[in-house]
Amino acid sequence: MARIYLVRHGESEANREGRYQGRRDSPLSSLGHRQTAALATALSSSNAACVVSSPLRRCVETAVPVAAGLGVALACDDRLIEIAHGTWEGRLRAELEREDAARVHAWRTAPQRVRFDGGESLNDVEARWRSFAASPAVATDAVVVTHDVLVRLAILAATNRPLAQLWEVEVENAAYAVFNINDGRWQLVHECCTAHLNGLRADVNRQAL
Repeated sequence: MARIYLVRHGESEANREGRYQGRRDSPLSSLGHRQTAALATALSSSNAACVVSSPLRRCVETAVPVAAGLGVALACDDRLIEIAHGTWEGRLRAELEREDAARVHAWRTAPQRVRFDGGESLNDVEARWRSFAASPAVATDAVVVTHDVLVRLAILAATNRPLAQLWEVEVENAAYAVFNINDGRWQLVHECCTAHLNGLRADVNRQAL
């Protein structure tokens, strides 16, 4: 059996601003750095033998202290990158709610039907996640640092729930889900661990997700 700690990166500057990031790089905010330090402490007692991260800066900045605290190697995997938001990337949520209201409504109410102009659909990202989840990268206890949509899709896949329930999953910056893998089957143990974030939780309701 392998145990996987699936982490969403700490708060980024774009998160703080309410700006869609997608494939764009954004550094961690000051709160994000404090969250990451707390996360590294929380996971230092795990038996993780490696840390695997999305290559985007906000994830790498989250993963480096975790790997250092564990004394293990850090690897990056492109399959863990965030959904490509296409023409939304770099734009504020409030701006898009005015200028692309129909698509914003669809993304919030029927996300499984949305393909972003110049970007991806949830089916595209789910295929990437399933490829990663079946790979040797998770053959042993590991910390995996990725993005909001990837964490949500991983939880839906492990609990046999449809993509339409994307927004029903609880995900926060620098929080983590815990899974056990038995014979290739992912079993959800905890959906959103936040005890280490006492006084450090970001307001995800203001973010562009």
